[in-house]
Amino acid sequence: MRATLLILPLLATLSACIDSPQARRPARQSARGPGSHGPAIAPPSPAYAQCLSALSAQQARFTPLPDAYHGNGCSTRNTVQLSSLASDSASLGLTNLGPVTCSMASGFAGWARFGVNRAAEQILGSQVVRIETFGSYNCRNVAGTSRRSGHATANAIDVSAFDLADGRRITVLGDWDDGTSAEKRFLRVVHDSACKRFGMVLGPDYNAAHANHFHLEASDGNYCR
Repeated sequence: MRATLLILPLLATLSACIDSPQARRPARQSARGPGSHGPAIAPPSPAYAQCLSALSAQQARFTPLPDAYHGNGCSTRNTVQLSSLASDSASLGLTNLGPVTCSMASGFAGWARFGVNRAAEQILGSQVVRIETFGSYNCRNVAGTSRRSGHATANAIDVSAFDLADGRRITVLGDWDDGTSAEKRFLRVVHDSACKRFGMVLGPDYNAAHANHFHLEASDGNYCR
């Protein structure tokens, strides 16, 4: 029997979600069957499979990605490629995202819908149509240290701006201090909302390196600045 049959239960779970997007089968496959060639690769872990199902139920559009180990403490394990997220009534576009862990993606999807889009509607009177980022995976250290960044394991996203349905573009760099009172309030509300969902959130009040983005990281910590 072909190895890929072992992940059919996962696909059945994903396809059963109401209004969920179709996500591609994870590239990871199980142990080789008779007559197959190449190295055996483990099937998705139960936790990863459960996360994919939850992300699908959040109506995110994504593609599961194979695990990769890049050396020097850098890896992309249990990751997805996000294409778009869902608000209450529309789709939220994304820019510049590479691999991101499924758990980080799930938290990001909830924040985008409940923390960002609803805040934009209430404070700015317009929906968010796109969230701009500086990316996710990046094999590097925390600036000024020898410690690997959350980006080195695709467990962090840097958010730089929000594009609204009425044509406005709210940027962290331009509007955190110099925007209108509503724009500044919006940015602080979404920053504080992120602090409730992610273990580490860094913004302009942390240091100059974060003057132009919010660093959102799924971690066990509780640091918000």
